[in-house]
Amino acid sequence: MSEDVDTRLEQRKQGESKWTRNKGPWTLAWISQAMSIAEAKRLENLLKRQKGGQGFYNLTGLERPTGS
Repeated sequence: MSEDVDTRLEQRKQGESKWTRNKGPWTLAWISQAMSIAEAKRLENLLKRQKGGQGFYNLTGLERPTGS
Protein backbone atom coordinates (compact mmCIF):
# COMPACT_ATOMS: atom_id res chain seq x y z
CA MET A 1 0.00 0.00 0.00
CA SER A 2 1.63 3.21 -1.16
CA GLU A 3 0.94 6.54 -2.82
CA ASP A 4 4.34 6.35 -4.59
CA VAL A 5 4.55 2.89 -6.14
CA ASP A 6 7.93 3.38 -7.82
CA THR A 7 9.62 4.44 -4.56
CA ARG A 8 7.97 1.59 -2.64
CA LEU A 9 9.18 -0.96 -5.18
CA GLU A 10 12.73 0.42 -4.95
CA GLN A 11 12.57 0.16 -1.14
CA ARG A 12 11.59 -3.49 -1.48
CA LYS A 13 14.40 -4.16 -3.96
CA GLN A 14 16.96 -2.51 -1.67
CA GLY A 15 15.86 -4.49 1.40
CA GLU A 16 14.70 -1.48 3.43
CA SER A 17 11.88 -3.46 5.07
CA LYS A 18 12.77 -6.22 7.54
CA TRP A 19 9.62 -8.11 6.48
CA THR A 20 10.64 -8.37 2.84
CA ARG A 21 14.43 -8.31 3.06
CA ASN A 22 16.07 -11.28 1.32
CA LYS A 23 12.72 -12.43 -0.11
CA GLY A 24 13.08 -10.97 -3.64
CA PRO A 25 13.52 -10.50 -6.45
CA TRP A 26 10.65 -8.03 -6.53
CA THR A 27 8.63 -7.12 -9.61
CA LEU A 28 5.48 -5.06 -9.90
CA ALA A 29 2.55 -7.28 -10.84
CA TRP A 30 -0.50 -5.02 -10.41
CA ILE A 31 -1.60 -1.51 -9.41
CA SER A 32 -5.17 -0.86 -8.29
CA GLN A 33 -7.21 2.26 -8.78
CA ALA A 34 -6.96 4.95 -6.09
CA MET A 35 -8.94 4.17 -2.92
CA SER A 36 -9.31 5.25 0.69
CA ILE A 37 -6.88 4.02 3.36
CA ALA A 38 -9.59 1.78 4.85
CA GLU A 39 -10.37 0.21 1.45
CA ALA A 40 -6.65 -0.26 0.72
CA LYS A 41 -6.05 -1.99 4.08
CA ARG A 42 -9.01 -4.34 3.49
CA LEU A 43 -7.74 -5.19 0.00
CA GLU A 44 -4.16 -5.69 1.23
CA ASN A 45 -5.32 -8.09 3.96
CA LEU A 46 -7.50 -9.98 1.50
CA LEU A 47 -4.63 -10.32 -0.98
CA LYS A 48 -2.22 -11.47 1.75
CA ARG A 49 -4.63 -14.26 2.75
CA GLN A 50 -4.57 -15.78 -0.75
CA LYS A 51 -1.46 -17.91 -0.04
CA GLY A 52 -0.28 -17.79 -3.67
CA GLY A 53 -3.26 -19.63 -5.11
CA GLN A 54 -5.71 -18.64 -7.82
CA GLY A 55 -7.36 -16.09 -5.51
CA PHE A 56 -4.86 -13.31 -6.33
CA TYR A 57 -5.60 -13.70 -10.03
CA ASN A 58 -9.36 -13.76 -9.41
CA LEU A 59 -9.17 -10.57 -7.31
CA THR A 60 -6.91 -8.63 -9.69
CA GLY A 61 -8.23 -9.89 -13.01
CA LEU A 62 -4.69 -10.86 -14.11
CA GLU A 63 -4.04 -14.05 -16.04
CA ARG A 64 -2.07 -16.69 -14.20
CA PRO A 65 1.27 -17.33 -15.94
CA THR A 66 1.47 -20.56 -17.90
CA GLY A 67 3.12 -23.36 -15.95
CA SER A 68 2.08 -22.04 -12.50
